[in-house]
Amino acid sequence: MKEYWTSLASLLGVLAFCQSLMNSVFPPELRFAFLKLFNRVFKLFSTFCYFDITEIDGVNTNELYNAVQLYLSSSVSIAGNRLSLTRAVNSSSVTFGLSNNDSIVDTFNTVTVVWEHIVTQRQTQTFAWRPMPEEKRGFTLRIKKKDKNLILDSYLDYIMEKANEIRRMNQDRLLYTNSRGGSLDSRGLPWESVPFKHPSTFDTLAMDPVKKQQIMEDLTDFAECQSFYERTGRAWKRGYLLYGPPGTGKSSMIAAMANYLRYDIYDLELTEVKSNSELRKLLMKTSSKSIIVIEDIDCSINLTNRNKKQSTGSYNEPEMLTGSGLGDDFARGFLCSRRITLRSLILHCLEVEEWICIYT
Repeated sequence: MKEYWTSLASLLGVLAFCQSLMNSVFPPELRFAFLKLFNRVFKLFSTFCYFDITEIDGVNTNELYNAVQLYLSSSVSIAGNRLSLTRAVNSSSVTFGLSNNDSIVDTFNTVTVVWEHIVTQRQTQTFAWRPMPEEKRGFTLRIKKKDKNLILDSYLDYIMEKANEIRRMNQDRLLYTNSRGGSLDSRGLPWESVPFKHPSTFDTLAMDPVKKQQIMEDLTDFAECQSFYERTGRAWKRGYLLYGPPGTGKSSMIAAMANYLRYDIYDLELTEVKSNSELRKLLMKTSSKSIIVIEDIDCSINLTNRNKKQSTGSYNEPEMLTGSGLGDDFARGFLCSRRITLRSLILHCLEVEEWICIYT
């Protein structure tokens, strides 16, 4: 054992002498060129390639960095040994993350990749319009060269999609209203939002169990069948008509649907909408993964007798609200309280796929 430590000390002494000799004989430029050549040779024979994703891109935040951080949070909670815990604003859950200079292995389409979280001190504070953080953070993706062209693009797209889903699931739901009479807020948005916290769920709804199960299955099929809508050339949206007297649970049904799908709610007040163009602007400012609710649709639509002529001699066509201005991934809820005629019901329910009658 004594001979082992003696040999190790001799070896370290030789290495120290060689390092000092190299520093004194070879100029810094030559040493830098040698290290650069060594790195090129190493990369030439290495079977891996590396991709760096920094937190700050110039002076802007790198969205890909935030997406990778959220995506890895769903894996490190199980596989990681040392984790950092965070909780974002309007979030109801704790997010797990990689600690400084830790790594984790991930698998995508049977291909194994390695993520490493790199944190270093920023050397110099360069001029910027806003102060830069003292630490320089980033992720390094290590992937085999033979797998780079196979999964890189699809893997990054999957990470962005998964991160958006995690962000949506972690954030509390929001309730939007257009109660300003068409005016815009400081950000130029026509919607006001407040946190949406409602205890109603499908477990607490008092309704026929068979019908309840049918509604839940229909919502699940809608949320998971985006490819079907794209394949058939249809917009990814679905409409529901809730019909029943006041106090029978129509609003509770909407809240249960929002909590089940974890969608935001847009409460569209048609009496505040002055024109069709204003309505279209409101719909264009809604986000995906949301439910658009139009209460008292029977009171908001001008349903008159088609056979009654106006003084000009022309027929007064009833106005009908459709969902042609909506984007993808919407569930629309039309609430109706009073009895309406079959003809008027058909007019404003042409795009409603599901009718739900709620009685006391």
